[in-house]
Amino acid sequence: MSAHYTMQEMPDMAGEGKTRLYPKIIIRNCCTGEEFAEEMAQGSTFSPGEIQGMFLLLYKSLARVMASGRSVKIEGLGTFTPALALRKGKEEEAADGSGTKRNAASIEVGNIIFRPDKCLVSETSRHCHLVRSSHKFHLKHSKYTPQERLVMAQRYLDTHPTLNIVTYASLTGLGRT
Repeated sequence: MSAHYTMQEMPDMAGEGKTRLYPKIIIRNCCTGEEFAEEMAQGSTFSPGEIQGMFLLLYKSLARVMASGRSVKIEGLGTFTPALALRKGKEEEAADGSGTKRNAASIEVGNIIFRPDKCLVSETSRHCHLVRSSHKFHLKHSKYTPQERLVMAQRYLDTHPTLNIVTYASLTGLGRT
């Protein structure tokens, strides 16, 4: 089976007026854990149920080790690293030391960063047979000037503590990239 790709427009970050294209794979859907266990079982002596049990053991063990402040590197797969974030509703601590100080009760693990091992990337590339899609993705252009977008962002921040990419994109009509 082949994977489809398209050439997607990339914004001109250098301000030279040139639009660049880069290849982007088109993700058709997501393989479920059950489907993946079936796929793995075909290449092993384990049953799909045993493999799903290993998935459960893997995520629980990863969570316990990362909760102790460690990254987990699985050779051939990659490295899992916990990342912290402020709990919802908590304000950031000021860099100058003024204001409220954040303690452990106001901080949580907000994400797990995964960095794939080069072996996984190489193996994926080795198995990947690409076909160019007829569908084209185009860069979204905003009807607002950069100055107007800055004003919109500042107005939003007058009433909200943070502005994320999704909100900024919906305010300005731009895409996430």
